[in-house]
Amino acid sequence: MPSKLYVETFDDGPGGWEEHQKSLDIRDGTAITRSPWWVDGNHAPPGGGYLHLLYILYTSREGADRREATAGKSRFIAGDYPKDWTNAKVTVRIKGELDVKGTQLVLLAQAKVGTHHQNHVLTAQPIDVTPEWTEQTIVLTPDQAQWLSLGTRQDRTDYYGHGNIADVLHDLNADIIFVLHPVNVVPLQTIEGDIHVPFAGRDYDVDPEALPNGHVMLDEVRIEFP
Repeated sequence: MPSKLYVETFDDGPGGWEEHQKSLDIRDGTAITRSPWWVDGNHAPPGGGYLHLLYILYTSREGADRREATAGKSRFIAGDYPKDWTNAKVTVRIKGELDVKGTQLVLLAQAKVGTHHQNHVLTAQPIDVTPEWTEQTIVLTPDQAQWLSLGTRQDRTDYYGHGNIADVLHDLNADIIFVLHPVNVVPLQTIEGDIHVPFAGRDYDVDPEALPNGHVMLDEVRIEFP
C-alpha cells in the first residue's frame, strides 16, 4: 500500500527537487533559490500568464529519471506515494527576502489528461514569503473555483490544454511546482504587434526591473495524502 505521508527535509540533498533545469542550492538542510529566474512563457496570453518556476517535484518515474542530474534521486518516487492527490495537504516551512512585483507564490499541479497536459495554479491559497520562518498548509481541493487553468500560448495548443482540476488531481502524473504568478513581462525592445506571440526571454529581452527578485528558502515539505 502506498505511503500516506511524504516528508522532505533536504538534509541529504535535493531528493528529487530542482529549480527549472537547474540544481537548487542546498545549505544546512535548506533548499535555496534566487533570482533571476527563467520566464516560463508556455502559458502566455491567451493562456493564464507567465511564471517563474522556483521548486519542481516530478511525480512520475519518467520525469524524475530525466531530471536526476539536477534534482538527484527522487525520494518521492522511491517512496511509492499515491497518484491521487485529491485533498492532499501540502505543508511548507519557508522564508525569504522577496520583492514579488505583483505576483503570488502558489502551487501548480500538472498532469497529462487524455492527449494534452493541463496546468492549474492554486490561486485561492497563496503562500506568504516572509523574513522569518513560517509553516503554512494548503489543501489541494478539487474545487475549480480555487484554481486557475493556465491553458496555453497560441503556438502550443498541440501540447497544453484546459480542463478540470479534479481530473489532474485524480492522477497527478507530471509534477507539482511552486511558482510565482502572474509575472509581468515588459520587453526591452520595441515589439511589433502582440508581445505574447514571440517567446519572452528567447525572442526578445525582458526588463528585469519588472520581474520578481530576491531569494526563497525552503526547509521542509510535508505532503499528507487522505
